[in-house]
Amino acid sequence: MFARFDRMAKAFTRIGKEISIAVRLAGPLPENNPRLRMAIQNAKGANMPKDRVEAAIKRASSREEKDFQEVTYEGYAPHGVPVLIECATDNPTRTVANIRLHFSKKGGSMGNSGSVAFMFERKGVFKFPKESFSLDELELDLIDAGAEEIEQEADELVVYTKFNDFGNMQKFIESRDLEVTSAELQYIPTTTKELPEAELDEVMECITALEEDDDVQSVYHNLA
Repeated sequence: MFARFDRMAKAFTRIGKEISIAVRLAGPLPENNPRLRMAIQNAKGANMPKDRVEAAIKRASSREEKDFQEVTYEGYAPHGVPVLIECATDNPTRTVANIRLHFSKKGGSMGNSGSVAFMFERKGVFKFPKESFSLDELELDLIDAGAEEIEQEADELVVYTKFNDFGNMQKFIESRDLEVTSAELQYIPTTTKELPEAELDEVMECITALEEDDDVQSVYHNLA
């Protein structure tokens, strides 16, 4: 139970920072701010209470709110597994020191900019509740809107787009008023690798340590 609440708290914090960045970039009105609309969609998908979303928007509009910067770090987890870490921080000096420490403690190493990014492709990833619409009815429209790949999972439909088609897909979703669990730009590995269980455990310890850092928004790797 406590682990579930920790994950929820982390998700709310991550979305709160995304709201703050979106408001600072384009203002507090969702109708004029596509990134803020996306963050609000993600908040709904994560069951973030409406009053917390409104409070985050109000906070971001005040001069007292921290000015978060988006920073991406690269490195290697144990056994040479490439890792990309997206952060939102008000203190990059603190954040880079913490990321380096996590790598060091867990047998990984910090990399230079560009050292692993070429192993990933930036894509739009849209997740829909499976029961929210019929894929048979909308598949061609999704492809016209930029869907590059569509995967059906147990309780979700996952649609991938190229980076440049992210905005087109978001407009299509809004025009059809489709229910979305999440809409994000993610780093997708171009190839994946498998490890024996003992090595996999060591890598996951490193990734978990990175994910639990307060400044970290997302961690990407190429494990299958």
